[in-house]
Amino acid sequence: MPNRLAHETSPYLLQHADNPVDWWPWSAEAFEEARKRNVPVLLSVGYSSCHWCHVMAHESFEDQQTAEDLNAHYVSIKVDREERPDVDAVYMEAVQAATGQGGWPMTVFLTPDAEPFYFGTYFPPAPRQGMPSFRQVLQGVHQAWEERRDEVTEVAGKIVRDLAAREISYGDARTPGEEELAQALLGLTREYDPQRGGFGGAPKFPPSMVLEFLLRHHARTGAEGALQMASDTCERMARGGIYDQLGGGFARYSVDRDWVVPHFEKMLYDNALLCRVYAHLWRATGSELARRVALETADFMVRELRTNEGGFASALDADSDDGTGRHVEGAYYVWTPEQLREVLGEEDAELAALYFGVTEEGTFEEGASVLQLPQQQEGLVDAGKVASVRERLLAARAERSAPGRDDKVVAAWNGLAIAALAETGAYFDRPDLVEAAVAAADLLVRLHLDEQARLTRTSKDGHAGANAGVLEDYADVAEGFLALASVTGEGVWLEFAGFLADHVLVRFTDPESGSLYDTAADAEQLIRRPQDPTDNAAPSGWTAAANALLGYAAHTGSEPHRTAAEKALGVVKALGPRVPRFIGWGLAAAEAALDGPREVAIVGPSLDHEGTKTLHRTALLGTAPGAVVAVGAPESDEFPLLTGRPLVGGEPAAYVCRNFTCDAPTTEVERLRAVLSS
Repeated sequence: MPNRLAHETSPYLLQHADNPVDWWPWSAEAFEEARKRNVPVLLSVGYSSCHWCHVMAHESFEDQQTAEDLNAHYVSIKVDREERPDVDAVYMEAVQAATGQGGWPMTVFLTPDAEPFYFGTYFPPAPRQGMPSFRQVLQGVHQAWEERRDEVTEVAGKIVRDLAAREISYGDARTPGEEELAQALLGLTREYDPQRGGFGGAPKFPPSMVLEFLLRHHARTGAEGALQMASDTCERMARGGIYDQLGGGFARYSVDRDWVVPHFEKMLYDNALLCRVYAHLWRATGSELARRVALETADFMVRELRTNEGGFASALDADSDDGTGRHVEGAYYVWTPEQLREVLGEEDAELAALYFGVTEEGTFEEGASVLQLPQQQEGLVDAGKVASVRERLLAARAERSAPGRDDKVVAAWNGLAIAALAETGAYFDRPDLVEAAVAAADLLVRLHLDEQARLTRTSKDGHAGANAGVLEDYADVAEGFLALASVTGEGVWLEFAGFLADHVLVRFTDPESGSLYDTAADAEQLIRRPQDPTDNAAPSGWTAAANALLGYAAHTGSEPHRTAAEKALGVVKALGPRVPRFIGWGLAAAEAALDGPREVAIVGPSLDHEGTKTLHRTALLGTAPGAVVAVGAPESDEFPLLTGRPLVGGEPAAYVCRNFTCDAPTTEVERLRAVLSS
């Protein structure tokens, strides 16, 4: 008998719809039920491509006895963290404060007033390495609830009060200057791994937002060290097992320092951010590797994550059937020498093993290897042969059982994908990628935006979900629309970005301090209004909003949006020098603010005119941090930047302004290139 999750749209919740646990989705009714029955709430938070979430589900939530304990003594609530990042953030903060660490699955016990009092992540089915079993935890919490209720509610109240007191040290509401950005660079240099690229030790995550800062810092200051860290890290990741050497696209992170063995799930946000980073690295250096990886990653997103409605799915699972009926992590991606021989024959298998670093002992489990590109093989093998080997391996892999896909369309992550695909398509003359970006943007407008331009966070199979958009949705979708406006010359995308930016000003900004909240003022009230300026797997809503507000203000000259962006960047002034690895997007936005950002208007008789197209492309390829580009006919009402900008001697022309001063208009490509790279 399916439980209440059977009617949900989240693939993660639907995975639990047939559990014997009587699950509830997050709702006022669930807490009302707990009050009525006078029992605590078990809150379980995860997401569909989370390996240990699947393990705990199989061991505990599919177990009849465990389910009976839960159903008798608790109201059990299951939350998809990707649908409700606000719920996840509030209780994750409590878990981290109480235990010093966090992660998923997240397991929290709450009072019927939603106040947390006991925390954990994964609990095993039997006691293990000092951890109690999940059933022991359930019995212990039930006993405490029955016998020491006053103590439990006192603890819960204290935790909520402590959380309320954890206010952010906000800085002085001014944008970071040269000094803070130089300090941030120095801090990154200290944490940089010069042997392997990236920052810190294992596990190693792709530092996409920090890489954007490094590229922008180099563009603005010429600092070679910043470019070196960015390009070496990109090269190491692209040659490592974290990058799919056959199908393109990046896994979530590397379990080791050398980028060899990934955690195999592939997330939309990682691939969108990294696609854009590699495109920007190519723009800065002309690197052929960067070009290849940007295009392969874009193609991966369109080929494997695009939904029937034109949006992009959230993720591919790490696990898949290994051919024996077992669900195993990485089964789809790894190879043994024997498997290579079966597909390629003896001679080509030898070449493939050498080229991709496949060994007899293996780099993963059970003698299998994750494909890499060991450096010394470059230039030693025939490119045509390698292409043929890659093609045959990819075709053979397609016969394997594919990892599951989370078809949920998340607004924020689609915004990131739109920006990446629009720019990659423009740089490499791939109109199909720009069209994919436009289709995803159309879906967001059609399905995720209501008449007041309020965003819904998710949709699936063409149906909008029930959850309101959070700050990162408004900010990242605005970012995507701004990139689309610059690339396509269609002012409607600037207009939509403006609607979203206005919501940020009115519903997410503290009118006194200018600080930003993750949820709107009129959103569901949780035990605390979440507010986190630090970047995690994707840009924080706070820093993404600062960047988008800055871009919108550059396009329109809007003082309120510029002021809001500058106030929001005050937190980067406070945190940038101290924890630069965790506020990379904010540092990148600060680079744009310090550089202007530059406003570029390209006017021509039409968008199809060769001279217009050449100047437009040159403007898009300019490396000035955060520069905005408007293109159109003179006096077109598509973009404010085109107003009062005539042709020059009947020829297409470029106008570049920054900080309230403008260069003389130019019709020369080389002159424009020089202005946008100085």
